[in-house]
Amino acid sequence: MTVKQLPLPELADACAESGVTNVGLWREPVQSYGVGATATLVRDAGLTVTTLCRGGFLTAIDPQERSSALDDNRRAIEEAATLGTDTLVLVSGGLPAGSKDLHGARERIADALAELGPYAERHGVRLAIEPLHPMYAADRCVVSTLAQALDLAERFPAHQVGVTVDTYHLWWDDRAPEQIARAGAGGRIHTFQLADWTTPLPAGVLNGRGQIGDGAIDMREWKGYVEAAGYTGAIEVELFNEGLWARDGREVLAETAARFAEHVGDCADPRPGK
Repeated sequence: MTVKQLPLPELADACAESGVTNVGLWREPVQSYGVGATATLVRDAGLTVTTLCRGGFLTAIDPQERSSALDDNRRAIEEAATLGTDTLVLVSGGLPAGSKDLHGARERIADALAELGPYAERHGVRLAIEPLHPMYAADRCVVSTLAQALDLAERFPAHQVGVTVDTYHLWWDDRAPEQIARAGAGGRIHTFQLADWTTPLPAGVLNGRGQIGDGAIDMREWKGYVEAAGYTGAIEVELFNEGLWARDGREVLAETAARFAEHVGDCADPRPGK
């Protein structure tokens, strides 16, 4: 998503140029290019798919809408398996129209996970609940903190359901470090994502993720939290940013790798991911 302006074949070439060996993919471009064709493309390019984004939106009350959401998540699990990644990131969903019941929405997520977790396991895929910043609670994700995400995930085996740690969404929460330790102790950190918090936020907010080093977040500190919790997986960079999308994608990818090295750590094996 950081370089969504690049078609998938160009993304594969740009990764090779920048020394990036891992990539996190989003379903929309994968579906447009073809799931099987994408799997072949990344394999031939020597790329490892770290995660597929996204499943989720599991809060519907209407039975038909709920059934449709579950079917879509099963497809997402199958797509992840085809691409060779073991992790599907979940954005849980906001409040249904007319509802003010946060607790009920979260319980419907748990009900859905009870169905999807075993299905994911059969396909060799883990579900990673991503808590989003509270400003998204109404319309995109009623799971706002890592504690809330873990309260849901811990109802299920860790090899079925874990969490996504995303700096953009969690940096403000002073309980996040202890919750990262909690997640690590349970083997539930399934992916770690970076984006900076810059102000002023753009209209619509969604595409306000800043390039690493441009904002308020201490990336090395957050890397330290997840490493202390035992996380050894890939580190993804996921930037929704109109300014970056308007630039040459290869230039943005190279810049992101350089920023990762500068603000996160040694990039001898660069893995800015997304």
